[in-house]
Amino acid sequence: MRTALFIVYLLPALTAIAEATPGSVDPVVSLKNGLIRGENVMVKGTERRVKQYLGIPFALPPVGPLRLAAPQDAEPWEGERDGTHQPPMCIQDPELVVKIAKSISMQYTPAELSEDCLYLNVYTPAEATKRDKLPVMVWIHGGGLAMGAASQYDGAPLAAYENIVMVVIQYRLGILGFLSTGDEHAQGNWGFLDQLAALRWVQENIEAFGGDPQTVTVAGESAGGISASILTLSPQAKGLFQRAIFQSGVATLGTYTAKHPLRHAKIVANLTGCDRSSTEELVQCLRGQSKDELVNATKKMKIFLGAVVDGVFLTDTAEELLKRKEVLKVPVMMGITNHEFGWMLPQNFAPPGWENGMNRETVLAVLNMFNPAGASSANNLIVDEYMKYAKTPEDIRDAFTEIIGDLLMTLPVIKVAGYHSDAGVPVYMYEFVYLSEIYKHNRPCFVKADHADDVGFMFGGCFWNGHIKITGNITKEDEGICRTMMAYWSNFTRTGSPNGPGHVTWPQYDRQKQEYMELGLMQTVKQKLKKDRVHFATVILPQQLEQLAAAVAAEPGN
Repeated sequence: MRTALFIVYLLPALTAIAEATPGSVDPVVSLKNGLIRGENVMVKGTERRVKQYLGIPFALPPVGPLRLAAPQDAEPWEGERDGTHQPPMCIQDPELVVKIAKSISMQYTPAELSEDCLYLNVYTPAEATKRDKLPVMVWIHGGGLAMGAASQYDGAPLAAYENIVMVVIQYRLGILGFLSTGDEHAQGNWGFLDQLAALRWVQENIEAFGGDPQTVTVAGESAGGISASILTLSPQAKGLFQRAIFQSGVATLGTYTAKHPLRHAKIVANLTGCDRSSTEELVQCLRGQSKDELVNATKKMKIFLGAVVDGVFLTDTAEELLKRKEVLKVPVMMGITNHEFGWMLPQNFAPPGWENGMNRETVLAVLNMFNPAGASSANNLIVDEYMKYAKTPEDIRDAFTEIIGDLLMTLPVIKVAGYHSDAGVPVYMYEFVYLSEIYKHNRPCFVKADHADDVGFMFGGCFWNGHIKITGNITKEDEGICRTMMAYWSNFTRTGSPNGPGHVTWPQYDRQKQEYMELGLMQTVKQKLKKDRVHFATVILPQQLEQLAAAVAAEPGN
């Protein structure tokens, strides 16, 4: 009897040791749904250990009747769950994942594909306890809302060097994440609802990892930035985070907002062989598709699926909500790289051989694809403006990369920064300009800081030594940029301001001064990012279109 009692009293103590001791014993943490066992990992350049817990379920598997439906809370499990393996990736084109990893000099083996993919990874300092209440960053991966995974990131360096808790989440992608029929049979926004479910899980569980549920920053890049931006516009997200970071992506990017979701649903129906007379039958058919059938349809898709105004998650378009200042009143940090369409993105969207030089006709064809609303007149005027000094095919290529980068990322980010400033919240803007030696071996020399180049540095990729690594030669300068950006991002996560001791002071952005931080080998405060391009887009182009419309109206017969 005494032995039994001794064991009963000893077990909680042993569990506490496993939770709190940074050593060789695998850490075990008690969550709302059960126990999960993680592992202690080392981070390059520091002796500080990190506890990582991989593949934690935050929702039920979205399969069967839960396919194309809102996520449901995960169920409790018996015993101790193994949290030492990366979760499966959501349904997507796996070949594209490998291609992207190579383009950013990353050594990475993709996880298996599965529809059962609503998992997240947590990284926390090894000595963290419930009492610490550390700031939390929840990272939403990019990938056009069609690809990406939690396993493409390692949050250990930020946890070790900056003493924060990192959470990297997954969400349904492509057809399964964002298909909408525009009615009650498939309202859509499933992937965004997954993100909300993950944020609710953080509120209920993050204290067990030493995190503070009242100091949560939602952050993301590209489609992850779009997601974080959209979440600041959803009434359902209120109270789930206290700050937000949008990197190279914001909610106003029209490509990822479906004004006529049924049109897109019919295209998907055609690709999947689910052409049906009613939306109810279409959804039933899609729920019966196999994983392979969905992957094949994903590979054939030439459209982007994204947010829909459903009256619940989104009550209006992003532009209208921002104009009316109907945003969550949280500090925001946002920015771009100085060559957003430099290499990674045109590899997938530009015609073969584009990097060797282009002509005007080819540029217009690609621009019309990205900006179909401007195909009749605006796009010609845009090309005229950006190419007025272009003399060679190489000059035209460079103008092309600037046009699409400005249209997709730069101008929308600047516009949204102004909207958030108008709403009366602190805004911090940046332009990432650092050109690392890491990427030079697999990119042409004309490419500057490309789309997503900032991510590896703010994540501390220089110090990755786990399941992913940077393959290029990492210099002392690279490590310095890593440490600087990790500090800025973590300071913002901690206080709502990127500023802290030992770094250049980063001013708030406002409509008047429009100050922003240039993040390069040196950090420099500048004003009015791309002011000439902004002036053209907001003043000159509308005037030209008005004059054109007036001239057409004055023609005989009109």
